[in-house]
Amino acid sequence: MPLVTARRGGLVEQVIEQLSAAIRDGEWAVGTKIPPEAELATSLDVGRNTVREAVRALAHGGLLEVRQGDGTFVRATSELSGALRKLCGDELREVLEVRRILEVDAARLAAVRRTNDDLADLRAAMVVRDTALHDAAVADPDANHTAVADAVRTDTDFHALVVRCAHNSLLSELYRGVAEAVAGSVAATMPPEIGTEKEVSHSGIVEAIAARDVERAAREAGEFLTRLIEQRA
Repeated sequence: MPLVTARRGGLVEQVIEQLSAAIRDGEWAVGTKIPPEAELATSLDVGRNTVREAVRALAHGGLLEVRQGDGTFVRATSELSGALRKLCGDELREVLEVRRILEVDAARLAAVRRTNDDLADLRAAMVVRDTALHDAAVADPDANHTAVADAVRTDTDFHALVVRCAHNSLLSELYRGVAEAVAGSVAATMPPEIGTEKEVSHSGIVEAIAARDVERAAREAGEFLTRLIEQRA
């Protein structure tokens, strides 16, 4: 998304909004380095001090991370996400524990509240996920990085969909807040035997939700996370 020359008056706020939009809309993905200060100042037709103040504000909000001598990188896609990441940190065990808290009760609610359309979406998402896992397992070494990234993304999307099927807007918003941390935990725990029968299947979660079996849905959602947590005890 090309940056638009900022209007005079409230320049810092305008720059904050434009940089936030670039992050929010995916123009600058999490983990990527944003353009240097001088380039941003030229694109926006503002002073470097204005850009510096806007970047400082976004770093304080958790969206950006300034690495001295290396540049500024996108850390999260929203202030909520940044705040939650600060709370749970990047420690894998902590992220997995937060995921278990949110995903187990989300599965319970989904088993009660899911619609037929939700169920169709879940089954479709599981097929996409399983296909991506298989493709990652058989990918040419030169293309493996992309294939594994697709597997991580589709697995993360599947879990987010389960949460959405709970039909609790606050729970969904909280989960979106830790989306980057969830994706990181999926990537960190993706097993070497990706795509094989040893890979964790999520069919049990889907079928429990389909059967409106609340306790089984919770158990299916929590057991594999509990195993991952115990492995890091």
